[in-house]
Amino acid sequence: MFKKKVFISLISLLLVAILSLPVQLMAAPTDKTIVFVHTNDTHSRIEEGDGIGFAKIAGKINELKASLGKDHVIVLDAGDTLHGIPLSTVSKGEGIVNILNTIGYDAMTPGNHDFNYGKSRLIELSKKMNFPLLSANVKTADSTTLFSPYFIKEIDGIKIAVFGLSTPETTYKTHPKNVEGLTFEDPSKAAKAMVAELKGKADIIIALSHLGLDESSTYTSEKVANEVEGIDLIIDGHSHTTLPEGKKVKDTLIVQTGEYDKALGIVTATIGADKKVTFVPSLYTTKAATVAADEKVSAVISEMKSTFDVLTGEKIASTPVKLEGTRELVRTSETNMGNLIVNAMLDVTGADIALTNGGGIRASINAGDITKKDIINVLPFGNYIVTLNVKGADIISALEVGAAAYPETLGAFPHIGGITFTLDASKAVGSRVTEVKVGGKLIDKAAAYSVATNDFIAAGGDGYVMFKDYAITGEYSALDEAVMTYLASKGVKNTEVMNKITVLNEKSKPAPATTIAPVVTPAPVVTPVAIPTKAADSPSKLVKYSIQFGDTLAKIASKTGTTYKDLAKINKIVDPHKIYVGDTLLVPAN
Repeated sequence: MFKKKVFISLISLLLVAILSLPVQLMAAPTDKTIVFVHTNDTHSRIEEGDGIGFAKIAGKINELKASLGKDHVIVLDAGDTLHGIPLSTVSKGEGIVNILNTIGYDAMTPGNHDFNYGKSRLIELSKKMNFPLLSANVKTADSTTLFSPYFIKEIDGIKIAVFGLSTPETTYKTHPKNVEGLTFEDPSKAAKAMVAELKGKADIIIALSHLGLDESSTYTSEKVANEVEGIDLIIDGHSHTTLPEGKKVKDTLIVQTGEYDKALGIVTATIGADKKVTFVPSLYTTKAATVAADEKVSAVISEMKSTFDVLTGEKIASTPVKLEGTRELVRTSETNMGNLIVNAMLDVTGADIALTNGGGIRASINAGDITKKDIINVLPFGNYIVTLNVKGADIISALEVGAAAYPETLGAFPHIGGITFTLDASKAVGSRVTEVKVGGKLIDKAAAYSVATNDFIAAGGDGYVMFKDYAITGEYSALDEAVMTYLASKGVKNTEVMNKITVLNEKSKPAPATTIAPVVTPAPVVTPVAIPTKAADSPSKLVKYSIQFGDTLAKIASKTGTTYKDLAKINKIVDPHKIYVGDTLLVPAN
């Protein structure tokens, strides 16, 4: 009897204690967490180096899924992903699709450069994707959407809708033939229609957009956020803008990661019992990327590289003479290689003038068969062709930039088509260029001419700052692709040196500059030194190593038994990520 009373007393005390607990400790947690992982403008930079690399991106996604649960992580891409470097272009984007499928992306919206293979190819690629390609504003001739406009996914009772928006700039920021027959509806108009359709169907509405935040653009993600109510989150691309904390516009958060997978976007959404959502954006950067690479993605990349070697060995043309791309020549004079490149630029754009920089030409091609790999070695940077409408006065200024160092080598030295000029090496820098003719007629300083150049020059690279404020009037294929296409149809005819640049006082040394010109930093003089190797403490002799396609400083260091930091120090490399095919490094002999 006593034991029974004690037991009842203990139960009573326990019930009192439980009922005395605060309500929040008694209730089950009601907040739910969903993470949105996002990429944009990777331009096919799939390997670790300049960016995190897709294998480590997959590793981070794996880590998040292991922590939160597989269904609580949604992976999205905001475009300009399928095209960019030769490794992706040789398969016309299919290799990139295989990587995205292996990672497990949930959706993507097409950027302007994703149309670079043409709309038919993009449709083919969309059918190979294990996820939807979304765009609500890309319409066909009968006003239907070319791709799925949106998808809805339910996670833990929360319904999430994602719809796509593509930039109307695509009509001129890819070759016009690539989007022939398509219209790009005003993104704000399309977004309003999407919100109206999705409002009663979803708890969270997300716009996956390739619009960007450039002030020079007519259509931006910020404009959509200002004009359209009801969008909770815009995952954006196109302007290559880095937003570590996002950008709040009214009630909409805009996020973007920058470019070339230098950062992975992670937005953590916390949803309360009332379904009110709080977003916390962050960027996972290359410096923080300590996760293990995903083995499956690494295997897909390795397979792509093997396929690349096979595909790029294909013959596309032949040449009876050497196509000259020697560094000392392309940075000081007209060459047949430069003529081939500018001929291809004029052919694809129909511009009045073509101009590309000698520093972008990285190799020669010997007489005989020409393969795709040969062209990639000549033009390894993935630059694409753009057109600008430039005043004659600024074209003359541009030629002055290119002629500034003559007869010394200069990466900015101009290879030109559709235009000729006279260079007087005895004159002061800034006053050397005369007799400029376009199509055989003296240039009109006040008139505007269509100029085809590469995107690096158009952005003011190599000192061509007079170009950077001009609006791009057209974007076309990558330089290497344009040259391959040109060679396949026209061969190497009309590439011989034509004396487009008439040099006066050729043996004279440049006169002292009276006009300020872009500073040209000479290549560092490398003094051979002995360094310890990993294998032994004894010094190692240094030998020359020619950089090959696909090399990184880290890979070369691994091959030669040292570290990338030591190689950078020996060769006085300021940025270890910037090494170029055809250049020579000093490395340990082993």
